[in-house]
Amino acid sequence: MPGQHGMSEERDLAAQVVELVRRVAGPTAEAEVLVTRTDLALTRFANSFVHQNVAETGTAVQLRLHVDGRTAAGGGSRVDPDGLAALVERTRAAARLVPPDPAWPGLTAPVPVPSGRGVDESTAFASPDERAARVRAFVEAVEGLEAAGYCRTSYRSGAFVNSAGQSAVGRAAEAAMDGIARAGGADGVARLCADRLADLDGAVLGARAAAKARAAADPVELPPGRYEVVLEPAAVADLLQNLAWYGFNGKRHAERLAFAEPGTAQFDPAVTLVDDPLHASTLPFDLEGTPRRALPLVTAGTTGALAYDRRSGAEAGTGSTGHGMPGGSTFGPIPHNLRLLPADGVAGATGGGPAAGVTGAVGDPDTAALVAGVRRGLLVSDFWYTRVLDPKQLVVTGLTRNGVWLIEDGVPVRAVRDFRFTESYPRALGPGRVLGLGRSPVRQPDRSDGAWWEAPAVRLSSWNFTGGASG
Repeated sequence: MPGQHGMSEERDLAAQVVELVRRVAGPTAEAEVLVTRTDLALTRFANSFVHQNVAETGTAVQLRLHVDGRTAAGGGSRVDPDGLAALVERTRAAARLVPPDPAWPGLTAPVPVPSGRGVDESTAFASPDERAARVRAFVEAVEGLEAAGYCRTSYRSGAFVNSAGQSAVGRAAEAAMDGIARAGGADGVARLCADRLADLDGAVLGARAAAKARAAADPVELPPGRYEVVLEPAAVADLLQNLAWYGFNGKRHAERLAFAEPGTAQFDPAVTLVDDPLHASTLPFDLEGTPRRALPLVTAGTTGALAYDRRSGAEAGTGSTGHGMPGGSTFGPIPHNLRLLPADGVAGATGGGPAAGVTGAVGDPDTAALVAGVRRGLLVSDFWYTRVLDPKQLVVTGLTRNGVWLIEDGVPVRAVRDFRFTESYPRALGPGRVLGLGRSPVRQPDRSDGAWWEAPAVRLSSWNFTGGASG
């Protein structure tokens, strides 16, 4: 079972590539190498049965080379001497063909890298039976409803070396479960991402998904318009993801395509956003060997920082914030571990309980406390198929899914058909618009390994629903 010994092997491989670059391209060539071993395993289920169990293990070598004023990058999966030599040769050949790179920011200088959080070994190398046990618990908990989803575990071990002397190693493990239960045409969802597989309780998640599916039966249609809303953590995760990609991206900001303006009170004072990779098990350095750390993006409503890699940071005069990533030169550095910090208390924590027939609409006491303060509005479980219409104002259109309910006098009274919405995410979270935050954040899994979004439920004064889901 790979551990610290595995990281040593990966560091040795990275050092070998740097030495090969010196031999091939000369002592003035600048090289940075990242070697990553990845173990991914996924157990999928549909129609309440496990239908696929897949696992893959691989080692990737990524090289970036700057020589004779030109920069090129290459990658490969062969780690034998011939494979490493071929990687260096083809990257050197590519560097001869690309245009000069006068904005090359140079390499990360030697600097200490934090050790990161510990890795749960039982999660890193969980067996298919352990994942299947959680699927079984989920399916049993839905009590006859149709269930579908996945349970996944992942392990990554990485090492970075560059020709300036920087060296770093790290390990990370993650577990996630995402499942739906279907009652007729109504779906309920439950998701969770954690450092330990032991923290995923399939029975709890299945019961939650089933209760919401049953509560979403027989929805009525409401007219479009602006409604007060309570967004559950799954829906808030979509806000965080789009804010990260399009708002706090230093490259897009330099191109005047991002809404974020450091030093400006752009959000409600209740909003504090932190990109916090070390809050969970993750590699403690980025693609360029820069240490990763907590980056406060918004503090009490005021935008304070943006994410930068070495190139965009050099151009902005700020330096890297540890957000170097594959493809960053094209679409920019993106925070991938964004947290909306919860409230110390919950606004509107008084009111009646859920009405009969929609008991499962409110999945937890945290959300219930926010719902209780709403005179008339909507409880929204989830967003999907969201697309950006105006990147500068971050106007997004998308659909609700997995349950919407009408709230009257603090009580969810009936299920509502899905809506299409068109809303500026920063404006929806703007000054005076956040009426309450929950106290219990939930970490939501991302499609890509190592990325996640953590938020409590949120109560907002207004959300612009523009029509039904069909148009």
